[in-house]
Amino acid sequence: MRIINLPNTLTCCNLICGCMATGAAFYGHYSWAVLMIILGAVFDFFDGMVARALGVSSEIGKELDSLADVVTFGVAPSCIIFHLFHEVHCPEMLAPVQDFLPYTAFLMAAFSALRLAKFNLDERQHYGFIGLPTPANALFWGSLVLGEHAFLVSLKFNAVFLFLFMLLFCFLLVSEVPMLALKFRNFSWADNKERYVFLIGSLPLLALGTSALAAIIIWYIVVSIAFPKLVKS
Repeated sequence: MRIINLPNTLTCCNLICGCMATGAAFYGHYSWAVLMIILGAVFDFFDGMVARALGVSSEIGKELDSLADVVTFGVAPSCIIFHLFHEVHCPEMLAPVQDFLPYTAFLMAAFSALRLAKFNLDERQHYGFIGLPTPANALFWGSLVLGEHAFLVSLKFNAVFLFLFMLLFCFLLVSEVPMLALKFRNFSWADNKERYVFLIGSLPLLALGTSALAAIIIWYIVVSIAFPKLVKS
């Protein structure tokens, strides 16, 4: 393999992880699905870094990256939600649409694709994000379903809550809400206050175990909303 092909190879590994996560989610193997999403996120992080380090960034690489991200961070979490809809309690009033309701999960894939398309064209997102990044959304759903599965399938929760919660995150994906990017120009408190607040606040959330990522991403959204001007800077 020529070294110039390494970034695209890493991107394809991300895509393969997304496909495996999708397959696992259809069978309700949440642990495997989440692991593959995390591994896909690792490949997604390094493909761009390697491309810049080797000076081989290309338009094909950018397009391939978005296509891989649609699968790993769009289709895979949709499939997790799809399977969860088959497990959650469905109120009697929804009985006529109970069989159809799980398919609404694929709204998440559509909104994720739209989010990625907007990101590719939006010149404002070089140092921050506008809308929730798709990897954060995918990791949130994976961690939530894995860590809080017992609650989600209990009578305390139901398909209506799941549907509304899913719609909220679909909105966050394509919203104009500025979201924090963890890129440090320097390490001063004044220039990175919101980043330090996020990192410090995330530490105790790690004690939540498999639910930690979900809690951290909720905290990420809260910090982003609390520091909108700093996030835009």
